[in-house]
Amino acid sequence: MAEPQEKPVDETTAAPNEQGDPTPDLDAIHAAFEVERAEMRDRLMRSLADLENIRKRAEKDRREAAIYGGQKLARDMLSVYDNLNRALALMDDSLREQQKGLAEGLDLTLRDLGNIFQRHGIELVAPQIGDQFDPHFHEAMFEAPVPGTKAGQIIQVISEGFRLHEHLLRPAQVGVSSTPG
Repeated sequence: MAEPQEKPVDETTAAPNEQGDPTPDLDAIHAAFEVERAEMRDRLMRSLADLENIRKRAEKDRREAAIYGGQKLARDMLSVYDNLNRALALMDDSLREQQKGLAEGLDLTLRDLGNIFQRHGIELVAPQIGDQFDPHFHEAMFEAPVPGTKAGQIIQVISEGFRLHEHLLRPAQVGVSSTPG
């Protein structure tokens, strides 16, 4: 025996309501569709905005990695610079004359290291005696009252500081006057 087949439903015609008028049901369907469309559009716009923010953040991270990626290596190389400076400072004129080749080699190595630093954006922070102490670039190692100075003036430079572009790698170590103004 053959099973009764259901009539295909024509989706273009709505089922009539109790009064036999299909219009209110179409209006309700249309309103529901508009609400869903608005929600989907809002989700799409938010997703596009999130994607744009992620793209911008990734670009910023890439730029920063290119600029500051060698920060750890640069910081480690500062001790080499310091040691070369100390070695040259210990050489008086008679020792320089006796060890002319060594002195020239140290000078050339220090100059070469300075050129490498400069090429990669590493700048020397070299305060002078009498400059005002700046906690953004200097580290106070001690304070002492020194006649003829004002409070906060640098009275001794212990070691130079360095910065990589805008980031401080190492502050300059200084002694600061505590003499009241």
